[in-house]
Amino acid sequence: MWDFLKSHRDQIAFASWQHVSLVVQCLVLATIVAVALAALVHRSRLLSSIANSVTAIGLTIPAFALVGLLIAPLGFGVPPAVAVVTFFAVLPILRNAVVGLTGIDPSIVESARGVGMSRASTFLRVELPLAWPVILGGIRVSAQMVMGIAAVAAYVLGPGLGGFIFSGLSRLGGANSLESVLTGVIGVVVLALVLDLLLIGLGRLTTPRGIRV
Repeated sequence: MWDFLKSHRDQIAFASWQHVSLVVQCLVLATIVAVALAALVHRSRLLSSIANSVTAIGLTIPAFALVGLLIAPLGFGVPPAVAVVTFFAVLPILRNAVVGLTGIDPSIVESARGVGMSRASTFLRVELPLAWPVILGGIRVSAQMVMGIAAVAAYVLGPGLGGFIFSGLSRLGGANSLESVLTGVIGVVVLALVLDLLLIGLGRLTTPRGIRV
């Protein structure tokens, strides 16, 4: 195993960077989409319920099947990988964003509107900061989930450590096949742990002191 790591260290480092880059960029995009959707639906009980149902149903879709279905419209490579990772990343963030925003005391929102703040200003300066810890919890869950899903994207020649996993599985029993699979799996786990620690640090930096646990 050590010999395999030494002989492939440049490939592993590059694949790890691709993996993290894919996940982080998709997380940023998913957070923007999820928060925007939550902002539109959280004031309506019906729309909030629909959003929660959609996220629950979406999580039941097999990632491998969705990747395969996207080959026809998007082809191989980065586009289907980004689409799948972003889709699954949106789901936990959207659920938490809706929960966080609907859990805010209405009197706080009314007070902000009463002092002359617009609806957009109230959302950005009052509601979003108060709901941020819950939203960040969704981002952390999303990050752990899509770190593994990003590996599945290697099936359509997506970037990342999944290439080592699929390469090893395709020649299981051959030379260095097990080492290749273990490198991909362990690499994904390590990257997930590192990203989670970074998100914890982000939470400490971005959560208002008054509501910090």
